[in-house]
Amino acid sequence: MTMTDPIADYLTRIRNALMVKQETISCPSSKIKVAISGLLLEEGYIRGFEVRDNGGKPELEVALKYVNGKPAIEEIRRVSRPGLRAYRGKDDLPSNRAGLGTVIMSTNLGLMTDKKARAAGVGGEVICTVF
Repeated sequence: MTMTDPIADYLTRIRNALMVKQETISCPSSKIKVAISGLLLEEGYIRGFEVRDNGGKPELEVALKYVNGKPAIEEIRRVSRPGLRAYRGKDDLPSNRAGLGTVIMSTNLGLMTDKKARAAGVGGEVICTVF
């Protein structure tokens, strides 16, 4: 069975694991999931991640972060999806919760946060929002 939106599946695994206070999640790895994990680590939303070989197939393991028993990620939501892509120009970049959250975007310079995209002066596809 094929999966139509592996990024949404990845974000849902994180959301579900945070609700039941799991320490780690694992899912099939891909370049974009590794890039999203790198941005989440850089922004302080997760403790770390690692790509492991599981019988010839790469598997991404993400260590979730909790602060005083509460998840570091309050909300993680997919914006652009296969049925309805969401693109923003450099002058129309979104901000999440008045700049307190993070918006992950796919640009021609690679995946980056909304703050970096503003600084670089580029627009692109809005992948997800994190708060």
